Amino acid sequence: MTTFDVIIIGGGPGGYVAALRGASEGLRVALIEAEQLGGTCLNQGCIPSKTYLKNAEILEEIEQGKQRGILVKDVDFSMEGMVSYKNSVLNNLRMGIQSLLKARKIEVFNGLGLIKNSQEVEVISNNEKTTLSTKNIIIATGSRPLIPKVDGLENVQYHTTDTIFDLKTLPKSMTIVGGGVIGVELADVFSSLGSKVTIIEYSNRIIAMEDEEASKALHKKLHDKGINILTNHLVTSVSEENGCKMLVVEKKSGEKDVISSEELLIAVGRTPNNSATKHIDLAYNGAFIKVNDYLQTNISSIYAVGDVIGGYQLAHVASAEGLTVIENILGNQKKMDYSIVPRCIYTNLQIASIGQSENDLKSKGVDYTVTKYNLFGNGKAQTLGKKDGFVKVFTDSKYGEIYGMCMVGPYVTELIGQGSAYMSLEGTVYEMAEMIQPHPSLSEIFMEVANLSIGKGVH
Repeated sequence: MTTFDVIIIGGGPGGYVAALRGASEGLRVALIEAEQLGGTCLNQGCIPSKTYLKNAEILEEIEQGKQRGILVKDVDFSMEGMVSYKNSVLNNLRMGIQSLLKARKIEVFNGLGLIKNSQEVEVISNNEKTTLSTKNIIIATGSRPLIPKVDGLENVQYHTTDTIFDLKTLPKSMTIVGGGVIGVELADVFSSLGSKVTIIEYSNRIIAMEDEEASKALHKKLHDKGINILTNHLVTSVSEENGCKMLVVEKKSGEKDVISSEELLIAVGRTPNNSATKHIDLAYNGAFIKVNDYLQTNISSIYAVGDVIGGYQLAHVASAEGLTVIENILGNQKKMDYSIVPRCIYTNLQIASIGQSENDLKSKGVDYTVTKYNLFGNGKAQTLGKKDGFVKVFTDSKYGEIYGMCMVGPYVTELIGQGSAYMSLEGTVYEMAEMIQPHPSLSEIFMEVANLSIGKGVH
């Protein structure tokens, strides 16, 4: 039997990136995937949703063209066409991953991976079982949509992100349970396409984990589009009448209401996929696999990365974890650093954050300064017609060390990478102020907010 240096179970952004790096470092690598390469990110998450958000942005810009003197007649769209285009994007990316894996001579097994012990993995495909031998195992099996326990939900047809991107007909109305990142992004999409959308969120605000001011800005933007947002509401039961989903919702005050819609999307979060670990005695934190700072489980030759270990359930975090594990398999003793993870929301009013939030700093009793610069004063934002937004930087009050940033506005999900570079290099707000930025550009807001922070505001 061939013995691999590492077997990776799961071909998503944690698994296939680890496979590519491992093979580049000379390791003999096997990758097991039960479904399609690319994982949730490529197939049911990041890429489909961003493709649809771009469609929504195009439609919005056409509608707003009159303000710029651009007149377009007879604008229409096809849901089937959108699905087809989305699938072409997905296919291209999957083929890219397949080519990279083949070029680096990674052995890919299509099937369900089951860990038999610390050095053996069984692959089940078409009722046939193959046992592989290995020195190390990486669990990268990702997550599945979390379905809450709600009376009657099991008796109605509802969507999750596994199915919503293949809708061939635009629903007249949609209720989205969950006001987190997935909920608000898809609310934005379907509202832009013409559906009447309602968001039901149990917390007192949407995107409750992010900056409160950013949350309020997005709430206003979505509300102004006509999206009905019900915060502090709990869904207590669901039924179906005459083809409509009927949700009984209850305010925290006890008052009840009924929300009716043609389609229902459940978007309350994700739960880890532990299908590979049924036969071994791993330690867990709740439902998530427990790992140490080196992403090692309680069994030394088995590592775990991505959604299956909890924390930031983000594709780029999974990839970073996969790369970290390969370093550790190579003997380099590398810890995963979660202190400067970019967090992005791709609604048409985008939100991007990095580092510590203001709530984090307050709760820790840190002496910090917050400086805010409004996007309205930025020339490029004015030319784009997208002047709503701001950038906030949280800094050490004495030395100007950057603790964190929050950005709201156009393309901030791209701009936050610049904040990531400043913080990765331990830059201060003084150094940020010295950086020459192109004009006109949105990136000028870094220079502006930094100068404002040190008492030398320019505009």
